[in-house]
Amino acid sequence: MSLLVLKSKIKKHRRKLLGRGNSSGHGTYCGKGGKGQTARTGGSIPPGFEGGQTPISRKMPKIKGFRNPNMIKYIAVNVGDLDKLYKKEEIDLTNSKKPIKLLGEGEVTKAFKVKVAKASKSAIEKIQKAGGKVEVKEVETKEPPKAE
Repeated sequence: MSLLVLKSKIKKHRRKLLGRGNSSGHGTYCGKGGKGQTARTGGSIPPGFEGGQTPISRKMPKIKGFRNPNMIKYIAVNVGDLDKLYKKEEIDLTNSKKPIKLLGEGEVTKAFKVKVAKASKSAIEKIQKAGGKVEVKEVETKEPPKAE
Protein backbone atom coordinates (compact mmCIF):
# COMPACT_ATOMS: atom_id res chain seq x y z
CA MET A 1 0.00 0.00 0.00
CA SER A 2 1.39 3.39 -0.94
CA LEU A 3 0.68 6.80 0.58
CA LEU A 4 -0.89 7.94 -2.71
CA VAL A 5 -3.73 5.40 -2.31
CA LEU A 6 -4.69 6.53 1.21
CA LYS A 7 -7.58 8.98 1.37
CA SER A 8 -8.22 11.49 4.10
CA LYS A 9 -11.38 11.01 6.19
CA ILE A 10 -11.73 14.78 6.43
CA LYS A 11 -13.72 16.17 3.53
CA LYS A 12 -12.11 19.21 2.02
CA HIS A 13 -14.46 21.71 0.42
CA ARG A 14 -13.14 24.16 -2.07
CA ARG A 15 -13.57 27.80 -1.06
CA LYS A 16 -16.27 29.66 -3.01
CA LEU A 17 -14.54 31.97 -5.48
CA LEU A 18 -16.59 35.14 -5.60
CA GLY A 19 -16.46 37.92 -8.14
CA ARG A 20 -14.84 35.94 -10.96
CA GLY A 21 -17.43 36.76 -13.63
CA ASN A 22 -20.96 35.51 -14.34
CA SER A 23 -19.79 32.26 -15.94
CA SER A 24 -18.42 31.15 -12.54
CA GLY A 25 -21.94 31.25 -11.09
CA HIS A 26 -20.85 33.78 -8.45
CA GLY A 27 -20.48 36.95 -10.45
CA THR A 28 -22.32 40.32 -10.53
CA TYR A 29 -23.39 40.60 -6.85
CA CYS A 30 -20.94 37.94 -5.57
CA GLY A 31 -23.52 36.11 -3.44
CA LYS A 32 -24.57 39.29 -1.59
CA GLY A 33 -27.94 39.79 -3.31
CA GLY A 34 -29.24 42.95 -4.91
CA LYS A 35 -28.81 46.61 -4.03
CA GLY A 36 -30.20 48.30 -0.94
CA GLN A 37 -30.79 47.00 2.57
CA THR A 38 -29.84 43.38 1.88
CA ALA A 39 -26.55 44.38 0.22
CA ARG A 40 -25.33 46.12 3.41
CA THR A 41 -23.82 44.50 6.47
CA GLY A 42 -26.31 44.21 9.31
CA GLY A 43 -29.17 44.73 6.88
CA SER A 44 -31.26 41.77 7.93
CA ILE A 45 -35.06 41.69 7.78
CA PRO A 46 -36.90 40.06 10.70
CA PRO A 47 -39.01 37.00 9.89
CA GLY A 48 -42.65 37.88 9.27
CA PHE A 49 -41.82 41.44 8.13
CA GLU A 50 -43.80 42.28 5.00
CA GLY A 51 -42.26 45.56 3.92
CA GLY A 52 -44.34 47.76 6.21
CA GLN A 53 -47.78 46.50 5.19
CA THR A 54 -49.99 44.94 7.85
CA PRO A 55 -48.71 41.39 8.42
CA ILE A 56 -50.99 38.50 7.54
CA SER A 57 -50.95 37.33 11.18
CA ARG A 58 -52.65 40.60 12.17
CA LYS A 59 -55.08 40.58 9.25
CA MET A 60 -56.31 37.06 9.95
CA PRO A 61 -56.83 36.51 13.68
CA LYS A 62 -58.10 32.98 13.06
CA ILE A 63 -54.52 31.87 12.36
CA LYS A 64 -53.48 32.83 15.87
CA GLY A 65 -54.80 31.01 18.89
CA PHE A 66 -54.41 27.96 21.06
CA ARG A 67 -54.58 24.29 20.11
CA ASN A 68 -55.16 22.03 23.09
CA PRO A 69 -52.73 19.09 22.91
CA ASN A 70 -54.87 17.07 25.35
CA MET A 71 -58.11 17.37 23.37
CA ILE A 72 -59.73 14.04 22.51
CA LYS A 73 -61.74 13.76 19.29
CA TYR A 74 -64.58 11.23 19.53
CA ILE A 75 -66.34 9.36 16.74
CA ALA A 76 -70.10 9.84 17.13
CA VAL A 77 -72.25 6.69 16.89
CA ASN A 78 -76.01 6.84 17.34
CA VAL A 79 -78.07 4.29 19.28
CA GLY A 80 -80.29 3.73 16.22
CA ASP A 81 -77.24 2.69 14.18
CA LEU A 82 -76.31 0.05 16.77
CA ASP A 83 -79.83 -1.33 16.63
CA LYS A 84 -79.63 -1.72 12.83
CA LEU A 85 -76.04 -2.97 12.50
CA TYR A 86 -75.48 -5.36 15.41
CA LYS A 87 -77.32 -8.59 16.07
CA LYS A 88 -75.15 -9.56 19.08
CA GLU A 89 -76.15 -8.75 22.63
CA GLU A 90 -72.64 -7.63 23.71
CA ILE A 91 -70.98 -4.83 21.76
CA ASP A 92 -67.44 -3.69 22.61
CA LEU A 93 -66.50 -0.39 20.92
CA THR A 94 -63.43 0.39 23.07
CA ASN A 95 -60.85 -1.31 20.84
CA SER A 96 -61.04 1.15 17.94
CA LYS A 97 -58.17 3.54 17.11
CA LYS A 98 -60.26 6.61 17.99
CA PRO A 99 -62.58 6.66 21.02
CA ILE A 100 -66.32 6.40 20.35
CA LYS A 101 -69.10 8.43 21.95
CA LEU A 102 -72.58 6.96 21.96
CA LEU A 103 -75.35 9.44 21.14
CA GLY A 104 -79.09 9.03 21.68
CA GLU A 105 -80.52 9.52 18.18
CA GLY A 106 -82.75 6.71 16.91
CA GLU A 107 -84.81 3.97 18.56
CA VAL A 108 -83.68 0.83 20.40
CA THR A 109 -85.69 -2.39 20.07
CA LYS A 110 -83.15 -4.94 21.43
CA ALA A 111 -81.39 -5.21 24.78
CA PHE A 112 -77.68 -4.45 24.37
CA LYS A 113 -74.69 -4.53 26.68
CA VAL A 114 -72.43 -1.81 25.23
CA LYS A 115 -68.86 -0.80 26.16
CA VAL A 116 -67.87 2.69 24.93
CA ALA A 117 -65.47 5.51 25.82
CA LYS A 118 -68.28 8.02 26.41
CA ALA A 119 -72.09 8.11 26.22
CA SER A 120 -74.75 10.79 26.37
CA LYS A 121 -77.51 10.70 29.00
CA SER A 122 -80.23 10.14 26.39
CA ALA A 123 -78.33 7.17 24.89
CA ILE A 124 -77.91 5.54 28.30
CA GLU A 125 -81.61 6.07 29.11
CA LYS A 126 -82.78 4.54 25.80
CA ILE A 127 -80.61 1.44 26.16
CA GLN A 128 -81.63 0.94 29.80
CA LYS A 129 -85.33 1.33 28.85
CA ALA A 130 -84.91 -1.50 26.32
CA GLY A 131 -83.37 -3.68 29.06
CA GLY A 132 -79.73 -3.17 28.17
CA LYS A 133 -76.67 -1.84 29.96
CA VAL A 134 -74.00 0.78 29.10
CA GLU A 135 -70.46 0.48 30.44
CA VAL A 136 -68.44 3.69 30.06
CA LYS A 137 -64.68 3.16 29.95
CA GLU A 138 -63.06 6.63 30.08
CA VAL A 139 -60.14 7.33 27.74
CA GLU A 140 -56.78 8.08 29.37
CA THR A 141 -55.44 11.58 28.71
CA LYS A 142 -51.88 12.78 28.92
CA GLU A 143 -51.85 15.10 31.90
CA PRO A 144 -49.16 17.80 31.88
CA PRO A 145 -46.81 17.71 34.88
CA LYS A 146 -48.06 19.82 37.79
CA ALA A 147 -45.87 22.73 38.85
CA GLU A 148 -45.27 22.82 42.59
